[in-house]
Amino acid sequence: MDIKLIVKKVKENSPQADTELLELAFDFAKKAHQGQKRKNDEEYIQHSLHTAFLLAQIKADINTVIAGILHDVPEDTEFTLDDIEKNFGKDVASLVEGITKLSKIKYRGVERYRESLKKMFLAMARDIRVVLIKFCDRLHNLRTLDALPEAKRQRIAKETMEIYAPIAGLLGIWRLKWQMEDLCFKFTNPEEYQKLEYKYEVEKKTERNQYINRVKNILGLELKKADVPYTIEGRFKHLYSIYRKMKTKGKQFDEIQDVFALRVITDSVENCYQILGIIHAIWKPKPNRIKDYIALPKPNGYRSLHTTVFGVDGHATEFQIRTTEMDEEAHYGIAAHFHYKQKSGSENSLKQPQWIKEILSLQRANENTEDFIKQIKFDVFRDRIFVFSPKGDVFELPKGSTPIDFAYAVHSDVGNKAAGAIINDQISTLDHELQNGDAVEIIIEKNRKSPNRDWLKFVKTARAREKIKQNQPKSNFSSITKFLPRV
Repeated sequence: MDIKLIVKKVKENSPQADTELLELAFDFAKKAHQGQKRKNDEEYIQHSLHTAFLLAQIKADINTVIAGILHDVPEDTEFTLDDIEKNFGKDVASLVEGITKLSKIKYRGVERYRESLKKMFLAMARDIRVVLIKFCDRLHNLRTLDALPEAKRQRIAKETMEIYAPIAGLLGIWRLKWQMEDLCFKFTNPEEYQKLEYKYEVEKKTERNQYINRVKNILGLELKKADVPYTIEGRFKHLYSIYRKMKTKGKQFDEIQDVFALRVITDSVENCYQILGIIHAIWKPKPNRIKDYIALPKPNGYRSLHTTVFGVDGHATEFQIRTTEMDEEAHYGIAAHFHYKQKSGSENSLKQPQWIKEILSLQRANENTEDFIKQIKFDVFRDRIFVFSPKGDVFELPKGSTPIDFAYAVHSDVGNKAAGAIINDQISTLDHELQNGDAVEIIIEKNRKSPNRDWLKFVKTARAREKIKQNQPKSNFSSITKFLPRV
């Protein structure tokens, strides 16, 4: 890896970027790591450069790329954080300090696993860029895992699958998530990996490519007629995701229908919807397989139109339709989202998603690490649903939420005074499990002074649970007991 490649990539992302500091960081890191080698006998500076290049690929800002080059300096050399701050500024030094703290995380059983998760979540909430550096550092380490002893390979692979890959998915950085998962799969289950790789890359590749080309030719002809700008490309499922689907669904490789999809990329939201109409005019859509993530993006910011149709020869074929910006955000997640916000000069360009803010709130509500992890896995990791208020406002909740969870998401007073619920124009119980797209109205009892403690038996979100406990009437028990005779 050459520093010139990183400079070139940063310039592609941001033509106005001052890359002189980037080259100075390379000189500094090269001097600091002079004479150091990795287990594969490669000069240590190569790891720093690969980490920085991966960050540039996901469109991280220049300070994050610089921190990627310097991320191992304080821990592995005689130079300190003060040296980094003096030469490269407070922001870069803060990022390097954050990554140095995270580097101390090791996977050592359940208790250490929970503590590791907690540290990762809190680092994410304070500055998301620290976790981006950690992901890129980890991905390059996985690419050189062959050089390590077997026991260490297994530990690192397991840690990656348990901690890093799920959080990468949560942040929408699918390019890193899929690569991490496939590399880990190769080490944790080599026999299954090789079998699947052979089926995927050898047995079915030609047949699959021929089918994709037939579909592209048919659709391309219609899009040209409509004078809609487009690019069509094949999107292939990664090996580990195929393997996981085979296991969870109990199916063979040939029975997995969505091994590939076609992605249609255009220049505007309007054209996305026009392309969807053209696809449906050519092929009949499958019922209940049309998803509009443009109107209702996923919690990690993912936007796209999805549809599955009965395509050429009646084969089920999935299409994903999006703009160029949406496509890059789908690959690079929150990093690309920040990049486009900064590029447009939007205020609060580094404003974090709501679910990241929830992490700090959850920490305050759960001092116990185990409770914190349990709640965060429900509130953040769990699939999300979107429900609507009577005014048409959209509320995002974890799957499994109830009308009481919705009520507290609207306002504490609405939750405290809830007496019933109307879901899709029908009276419903307060413990009913909400479904994606439900229209929910809460019936208020104005004279109610406090929420029902029994709601704690079925509410799911930390906010609802916390508010119910906070608003319970104070017990008179202590004042009564002082008059009781002592035994």
